[in-house]
Amino acid sequence: MAQPENLSSENQPIIWEIPPEPSPPQWLREMIRGYSPGANGRFAAQLLWQRGWQDRDALTKFLDFTQYSPSEPFSFYGEMRLACDRINLALANNEKVAIWGDFDADGITATAVLWEGLSHWFEPAAGEQQRLTYYIPNRLTESHGLSLTGLQKLQDWGANLIITCDTGSTETELIEVANSMGMEVIVTDHHSLAEQRPSVVALINPRSLEPEHPLADLSGVAVAYKLIEALHQGATDAPAERLTQLLPLVAIGLIADLVALRGDCRYLAQVGLRELQKLTRSPNQRPGVAYLLERCKRTGDRPTDISFGIGPRINAVSRILGDASLCVELLTSRDSKRCKALVDQVELLNTRRKALQRSLEEQVKRKLATMDLSTLGAIVLWERGWPVGVLGLVASQIARAYDKPTVLLSLEEAGAETEAIARGSARSVNDINFYPILESQRHLLNSFGGHPFAAGMSLPEQNLELFAQGINQALRAQLFSQNLSKTISADLVVTVADLGQPLFRELKLLEPCGMGNPVPKLLIQNCRFENPANFNIKDWRGGKIRYIKSIFELKDNSSTDPFPGIWWGHYRDELIEGPVDVMGELDFNTHKKQYEFRLEAVRPAAGRVQASQAQVDWIWDWRRQRPERSSESSEVSPVLMESSPRQWIDFAPWIEQAKGSDRPLALAYEAAQADAQTTWEMLLGIAKYLSRTGEPVAIARLEERLGIDLRRDKGRLMELMEGAIAALGFELSRQGEQINIGLIEPGSRVTDDGAITLFLTALQEVMFQQRYFEQVPVTAVAQRAQDWLM
Repeated sequence: MAQPENLSSENQPIIWEIPPEPSPPQWLREMIRGYSPGANGRFAAQLLWQRGWQDRDALTKFLDFTQYSPSEPFSFYGEMRLACDRINLALANNEKVAIWGDFDADGITATAVLWEGLSHWFEPAAGEQQRLTYYIPNRLTESHGLSLTGLQKLQDWGANLIITCDTGSTETELIEVANSMGMEVIVTDHHSLAEQRPSVVALINPRSLEPEHPLADLSGVAVAYKLIEALHQGATDAPAERLTQLLPLVAIGLIADLVALRGDCRYLAQVGLRELQKLTRSPNQRPGVAYLLERCKRTGDRPTDISFGIGPRINAVSRILGDASLCVELLTSRDSKRCKALVDQVELLNTRRKALQRSLEEQVKRKLATMDLSTLGAIVLWERGWPVGVLGLVASQIARAYDKPTVLLSLEEAGAETEAIARGSARSVNDINFYPILESQRHLLNSFGGHPFAAGMSLPEQNLELFAQGINQALRAQLFSQNLSKTISADLVVTVADLGQPLFRELKLLEPCGMGNPVPKLLIQNCRFENPANFNIKDWRGGKIRYIKSIFELKDNSSTDPFPGIWWGHYRDELIEGPVDVMGELDFNTHKKQYEFRLEAVRPAAGRVQASQAQVDWIWDWRRQRPERSSESSEVSPVLMESSPRQWIDFAPWIEQAKGSDRPLALAYEAAQADAQTTWEMLLGIAKYLSRTGEPVAIARLEERLGIDLRRDKGRLMELMEGAIAALGFELSRQGEQINIGLIEPGSRVTDDGAITLFLTALQEVMFQQRYFEQVPVTAVAQRAQDWLM
């Protein structure tokens, strides 16, 4: 069943989906208890059953990787054999081999696996030249895939054979160029295949397999590992521990790349996590990874140690420096002192990445505050000098915050012989396949590539306006009559008393989670927040980073003990007072050594007013459904409170009137549906109209139109509003209870984008408070009434 949220998101209503509780068989609960002693088994059994794990043999292999039989590496229709034969030929002929990698975490780990895996065979004898090298494109100056610049460097080095990893499947033209330069190519990749096979020695790509094949979901690093595994099977001098030592790198790349963790992907991630955890006890085996785990306060036993710890740090290097080559050294070096220095450098780059990301997010939101978003299906913005490395991260944040696909582009200066180019990233939302939208504008682009929900592109500056218009037109055509309501789905309904170690261990059996096996979302109904606080997080040196988090305690009637929780990227004022429903994940904080609830969504408790109605007989709740006139006349006529309260004091005159006349008080006002962004857009429309007509407006009338109290806090909100509209060229003057709005002379304007941000922040805080008062429980009103009337 589905329950609509009481409060709207920035653009569309949110639908909370709550699954029906299945009845899994007893054998499944017993199996869960066998793998997690002390667990009840009910929740994991329910979740596995509703996700389709209903075969005992398949479920055993899912829960226990020691029962899984991994696939042979020679499962690529002969391509793997061709690759091994060519590499062995290079060995026999003393040829030089180059690895062509990529700059994200999957590409970096794939490069590291090939570099370390091949080094044992290609290690030069004393006095010989280096026979193995790697090349990683620069994120800030190059793109994913092969390039003429890189090919020329490898030719100058003397490469005879190039082995790509995490790239190359569609590089038909540049592979031809490499061949013409005397370099043959082996492609190991997992991205889309070209219509025609490129001129390569071998093309090892799981997309060539049937979708149901256990190897079909391999990421770039997993394909690279399978190549090394195949070489080991054909060698007599390759000890098995060499492959085992590569498994932590495989786990990092697999989990960071967000591939579907099923079949061999799940198996490799499981055994990789096992080996990764061992590094915290034996750091000298791979000191770089051990230091990374130590720096992000992780133990290596969980996928989140990678997705929230190691992965972002590896990706931060190319986002800030462009050149990510040092990451390969960090992952493969056995020099502890050198690795520690590299980890320190990576940590500083990650801190810089967070600061750039936050700054860019604020800049984008300031731009959006001046726009009428109701006319846009997608957000397309550009600016000169925006940091290219974090555009994708911020585009993802903006897309989620505004429920619109987002494209962010950075303009580069034109050269003496080159035109100005915009480079950037696109991120989608709400299951909108954005790839065909971008493809429809291919004629305006220099290059683009990616996936249904994430892509990168470049285009001439002169095409930007046409590109933005074309994106929105194509999106409207695709989404015509489509329901754009945002849906969030719960997996399990639990109570606060259920949270803790037993449930955590039970759900941990499903790990590693990812695409096709998401982290379980827990719904807790009719609970409340206590002791909220918010902080800026700190970097490893103790310096504050402008990344906010709120902490709180969660409590309901199931337990007298509250449970700790955290909400990343949100302030405590955003935590709704009173009974609420919350959705989130159960996590373990390795730094604080405590289990905690990681909040993802909150709404006023569904049905909470009905639950409290019987407790107060003189306050009637008519906010959701007002009785028909016929039923009203059959009862005592109540005092109708039809104006929406904005603060507690607004209830006072209605309570006094009801008690003074010995009549019930009926809360009959409607909850406002506006949000801060909509209210800001409405204010801009009013300002434009008043500046054009020269008509004054009463402050009370403006407050009524906007649905906010501008004079609260001694007129602070009014001051902030004046500064915000002044930043857009409007001048506000006040005469008594009237306001006039005109245009500022262009020559005397003072641009202050920060004023808009200040007003929107204050407005958002006010509206969060108003939403509470519009949903306030009857019992809370009665308690306030008792205090006033004493």
